Formats: sequence, C-alpha cells, structure tokens
Amino acid sequence: MLFYFGVFLAGVVACLVLGRSLIWALLLGLALFSLLGLKKGFTPRQLAAMAWRQGRDSLIVVPVFLLIGMVTALWRASGTISVFLYYGLEGLRPASFLLVAFLLSAVLSFALGTCYGVTGTAGVVLITLARSGGVDLAVTAGAILSGAYFGDRCSPMSSCATLVAACTGTELYKNVREMLKTALLPTLLTVLAFGVLSRLYPIQRMDSAVLSALRENFDLHWTVLLPAVLMLVLPLAKVPVKWAMAASAATAFVLTVALQGLPVPEALRAAILGYAPRQAELAGILSGGGLVSMVTSGAVVFITSLYAGILEGIDALAPAKDWVERLSRRVGLFPAAVLVSTAVVSVFCNQAVMVMIDAQLLADSYEARGASRTELAMDIANSGVTIAGLVPWSIAITVPLSMLDVGTEAIPWCVLLYMIPLCYFFTKHFYQAGQNLPEKTERT
Repeated sequence: MLFYFGVFLAGVVACLVLGRSLIWALLLGLALFSLLGLKKGFTPRQLAAMAWRQGRDSLIVVPVFLLIGMVTALWRASGTISVFLYYGLEGLRPASFLLVAFLLSAVLSFALGTCYGVTGTAGVVLITLARSGGVDLAVTAGAILSGAYFGDRCSPMSSCATLVAACTGTELYKNVREMLKTALLPTLLTVLAFGVLSRLYPIQRMDSAVLSALRENFDLHWTVLLPAVLMLVLPLAKVPVKWAMAASAATAFVLTVALQGLPVPEALRAAILGYAPRQAELAGILSGGGLVSMVTSGAVVFITSLYAGILEGIDALAPAKDWVERLSRRVGLFPAAVLVSTAVVSVFCNQAVMVMIDAQLLADSYEARGASRTELAMDIANSGVTIAGLVPWSIAITVPLSMLDVGTEAIPWCVLLYMIPLCYFFTKHFYQAGQNLPEKTERT
C-alpha cells in the first residue's frame, strides 16, 4: 500500500515542480488506488460503486463552484468590484494604508468568497500602490492575504466553506454563523496589528491613476452594489446559496448590459469565459472570473472524491484513522485536527483535498467522543483552512503570492491565518453554539 501512496505523492510533487495542473496527479491517484482495490480482491464494479458513492455527493458542490465563477466575472463587468475599490481607495490615508488593505480585502472576500478573486483584483491594485508608494511589499501582501482569507473561510459564497459543509454533512449557513463568531476575536486582533503596522509602514505617495481609470470607465451608480447586497441579504432570508448566487449573477448581468453598456453577447461571453476589460490600464486588475475558471476546481473536488470513496471502501485509511484516534486521545480533538490538517496540506498541497481527507480521518474520533458534526466542521475551518495558507509550498499560498509578485517572506505577516487557530485553541470552550456540544438530532 505504501508503494501506491508513494507513487501518488511523487506525482503530486512532479506536478508542482513542473507547474502542471494538479488534476494529472489526482487522475494518477485514482488509477493507482483503483489498482490497489483490485489487488485487494474487489471487482471493477465494486470499485466503481465505491467511487460513485462519494463522487455523487461532491456533485452537490460543483454547481456552486461554477456559479461562483459566473458571479465573480459579472461583478467585475457590472462595476460591483470597481465601486468597492474606488471608494475604498478614495478614503485612503498614508498612515492607514495597511489597515485599509486588510479591511478592503476582507469585505471583498466576504462578498466574493474567493481568495484568488480578491488577490487578483483588489490585491493587485493595493500591491501596485505599495510598490510605487514605498511600503514594504511583504507586509502589504500579508495584509491583503489576511483579508482575502477572511471570506475564503467563512463566506456563504466560498467554495471552501461549501466543501466543508458537504464533507461534514452540516448546514452551510449554520457553519457561516459559527465561523463568524469564532472569527471575531482574531479579526479584532488582526485589525489592531495592521493598525499599528500602518503607522510603522505608512505609504509615502499615492498614485491616483487607478482611481481615475475606474471613474472614467465605469458608471459607479449606487445600483452596482445590488449584486453584493443580494448575496448578503438573501442567505439571511434562508434562500439556498445557489439561488442567492443566481439572483446576484442575474442582477449583475442586467447592470453590465443596461448600466455599463456591454453588449449582451459580450456579457454572456464574460460570464462563461471571464471578463476582459477593453482598457489596458484595467486589464491587469479586473480581468478574470467566468464559469470556465472554476472548472478545474470542480474537477479537483470530483476526482478527489472518487478516489476518496475507493480508499474508504477498501479500508485503506484504517491505519491512518487508528493513528488519528491515538493522537486525539493524547492531545484532544482540536489539536489533533491541527496536526492532521498540517500533515495533509504539507503532503497534498491543496486545500480542497485537505478538507475531504480531514473529514474522513477525523470523523470517527469525533463521533466516538459524542462531538457533533458541527464541531468537526468548525475544527476543520479553524485549523486546516487557514493553515493551508501558511505552508510555503501549498498552492493555497503560492498562487496568491505569484499574483502579487511577492515571495514567501510575506507569510509571517499573514496575521489572520495564524490568529484564527491560536485564538480558537484558547477560546473554543467558551463557544456553546454547537462546536463543542453534541446535537440531539445528530446523536439519534
């Protein structure tokens, strides 16, 4: 069995080193673990049934991923992201630059639910301002990524939050409420940290070219906020996340055509293939999104779920589960979740894979101690989801850093990423909303 895992890990490393899509390594894993199942005496039909059992569950998440791609493109085209950028940067003061960078990234990430989307838009603008204004780039990148991960972890639009809910069998909106509660203290501490750092690293000069380009090329009427308002309000009214996203995308589409003057065929093209501004000065800031941009993420989740189903069906993870159980007895559930998440991310270098494997490895230990599935979801969200951004070779941090053209020296400045697990470790027992108490409906 170690041979099959060794070859799979070699495939993952090869993809990372050669810059190839991780999908190729995951397909290799699917083939390898299928061969392992055949060697253990299972038939191809049985293996296919094991794989499909998990794959079918993942298909609940894939449409959400595709909708996220459409929403992020149409928010770019409709002026929704531009209005956040314009008014966020217009009120910028030299001694508040890093704090604004964090807060603006956090607001956008909660609205968009994607670290990459925020880093590739607001992040690029902010790092450009920092570069021209003499601000330390590593500290600026830390502020941007801290904000970007705020929504990546707990937004109802987040593909990661959706995946955590799907893998743990919990409600997305309930998880979001709990994650916001547990994010309060670390977010306040992060605000304090970047408030101090803003005074230590003030911006020396401001380049207004970006503001001028946004004002000249977009109609920043208040109605461009409607897609974001719908995305925030509809979930509070218990509207399913897919319908909330669809409503937001439809509203953004109408605004793109009626207010920004983009022809219908071009707006449809943007929704599917991604938005590409005609203006050169905005192309590097607002380009991206689109349904196609999320196909890879959806494929990663689906393929991973297929081989995860096979591994579970042939009981290949039994030794690892035994180790996790011993670890849980020795250090406790959340510390075990931290250690397991760190190990999985370090090996697989991928947030989505980490969530799926964590759920499999930890579920039995949580159930044995009467812990609810909500507690499992919270512990994964407050450990591996942010720790993935602290492992230097994980794509969760290497991709955003490459967008900002900053090296791994920015990681120590990603304050929120380590504040969340640290604060949760010391305060978990104060939360009585389901994380550390079994739920009656889940025990019966």
